[in-house]
Amino acid sequence: MTNAQSSPSQVDLADEDLYARGDPIQVWARLRATAPVYWNDRPNGQGFWAVTRYEEATRILKDTAIFRSESGMRLDHNPDATDAAAGRLLIVTDAPRHAKIRRLINSAFSPRMVARLEENMRATVREQLAAAASGEVCEFTDIASVLPLSVICDLLGVPRSDWDFMLKCTRTAFGELDSSPMERVEAHAAILDYYEGLVDDRRRNPEDDVMSALANGSIDGVPLTDEEVFLNCDGLISGGNETTRHASAGGLLALMQNPGEWRRAVGSPEALDLLVNEILRYTSQALHVLRTPREDVEVNRQLIRAGEPLTVWMPSANRDEAFFADPDRFDATRSPNNHLAFGAGAHYCLGASLARTELRVLFDELSTTFSGADLAGPVRRLRSNLIWGFESLRVTLHHR
Repeated sequence: MTNAQSSPSQVDLADEDLYARGDPIQVWARLRATAPVYWNDRPNGQGFWAVTRYEEATRILKDTAIFRSESGMRLDHNPDATDAAAGRLLIVTDAPRHAKIRRLINSAFSPRMVARLEENMRATVREQLAAAASGEVCEFTDIASVLPLSVICDLLGVPRSDWDFMLKCTRTAFGELDSSPMERVEAHAAILDYYEGLVDDRRRNPEDDVMSALANGSIDGVPLTDEEVFLNCDGLISGGNETTRHASAGGLLALMQNPGEWRRAVGSPEALDLLVNEILRYTSQALHVLRTPREDVEVNRQLIRAGEPLTVWMPSANRDEAFFADPDRFDATRSPNNHLAFGAGAHYCLGASLARTELRVLFDELSTTFSGADLAGPVRRLRSNLIWGFESLRVTLHHR
């Protein structure tokens, strides 16, 4: 460790209890004020640098020449798994191959596919909200989980007849359902087995979907292997699910806590777009990303040695007083609102536009059908240092 900036009291940003039962907002504020580049000691001895201000966060996220992703993109990653995926899985791949994989996936987003996705989003949301229209208590995290997983199934080209199977397997594999470790392994194996059959089919019968683009794609004249296809499908499911699901719950909670903003956020597509952008800033699901400097570098006058793990804490950057006016206030009409919920630079979230559309559709349907909502039980946060999300959000929605 180099001459680390100190904090008035030691805090471990990797402590999952901080996000499940603590108050990270106050911790981030203290670090921004006193130690914006902070050496975080950990009980396991695996310390890391933490960056909490917007300016430094943006620089690190954009400077891929110095700050690499192939050494891992999150704390507590499995080094062997990361080494195996590096250069194949988009999020742990650096330039120039990163841009080539990204371009290959983007090639699937034809106008016809995008139109189909949005049409199916609205049908899915209406179906989910119909059950809540009775005025009975509902678990909103369950409602919020169905939309992104349905969209990912649609995006990959999973036939609608198989959506229920994939939804169940995915929710089990990624720990959304109350499942044992063995059940999670079995569910993941079932997903991979399903991918194998879908890849074979799309190589014979390509369609407008990401699986067809990956299964028939090549980089520098070399076709992607089945493993590369499977890795990136898994990456899409994981990334696409987490952002929208927890932003949906966090957005509804913010509107319940600020009922005046609910009224301000309806009435026009422009107002809805501003609302979605503020939900993304205010709820910031991705807690951190990890980068590894290729060489010694200074960040805010702090020397970071080559190879030392460096984390950017996006929710803190998105509440930086130096960049956002009154950042702890939920403002449905905030503009400009150049948040980092989707990252920045070359690794800017591939599904950002899709996530915005999902949230726009969801909150459009919510505001059209319901006049408001009330909490119907304690809010329970996830115990995670990667995702700032919700385990439970029980609500009663009030029909117009």
